[in-house]
Amino acid sequence: MRKFCVYGKGGIGKSTIVSNIAAALAENGETIMVMGCDPKSDMTRNLVGKRLPTVLDLFRTEGPDRMKLDDVVFKGFNGVHCIEAGGPEPGVGCAGRGVITAVDMLDRIGVFDDIKPDTVIYDVLGDVVCGGFAMPLRQGLADDVYIVTTCDPMAIYAANNICKCIKRFADRGAVTLGGIIYNGRSVVDEPSIIDGFAARLGTKVLGRVPMSILIPRAELHRKTVIEYVPDSEIADTFRYLATAICENEDRVMPDPLSDDELDGINEEIEVLLREREETGSNLTGDV
Repeated sequence: MRKFCVYGKGGIGKSTIVSNIAAALAENGETIMVMGCDPKSDMTRNLVGKRLPTVLDLFRTEGPDRMKLDDVVFKGFNGVHCIEAGGPEPGVGCAGRGVITAVDMLDRIGVFDDIKPDTVIYDVLGDVVCGGFAMPLRQGLADDVYIVTTCDPMAIYAANNICKCIKRFADRGAVTLGGIIYNGRSVVDEPSIIDGFAARLGTKVLGRVPMSILIPRAELHRKTVIEYVPDSEIADTFRYLATAICENEDRVMPDPLSDDELDGINEEIEVLLREREETGSNLTGDV
């Protein structure tokens, strides 16, 4: 069973990337399972076409003893098995703790033994890598981690924190960094900055997702681009990324950057912003 996590700052495009990777892998006839570990619980929406009941919702309403497989696992586009962990009620409880509870419940009802997926993908929030959100790293639920980032200081900062978390659990040999996924949707779209960031971590950029109007158009229809525009270049981008991840054997223990090194990257971004403002050029790349 191939198991990997996709981490990144909230709003960075993780859900879009994970749902399209899952749809692409399922085109090959593989049994794919995706689990959303973000309290927004919207990762599977474009695969299923609607918002799903979450494991924690059912835990609260039905109780752990009455929960069944069909209550929490739903088939989406291309037969992808979709699960949303969910989060606590607003103002009550810890979202990270919710991930722990959800995974424990899935194990209890035998999800993996019943479905026997070829590939499992976890979509995990990475703004604050607390104990709950770090659980896939601590407990070895995944083989490796892929971090989504834009060329934005806070996204890079979050990515660096995730690398610190990976390194913290290095002595357990539980999980490694598989690479960086660059989403070119920020105000500054400069791949060389992310290439440099990845090199300092000791890893590489496995793929770049360019800005494309087809992505929001597909999501307005509650679909992945793999389903909505299967013959498009952006759909092929996700297919190439899915293949790159599944064939990747270059996994590393990252060497997180210091605050001074992060400040250096921020200065590079600031220089680019200033130059482009002065010339009046577009700040973003392809649309």
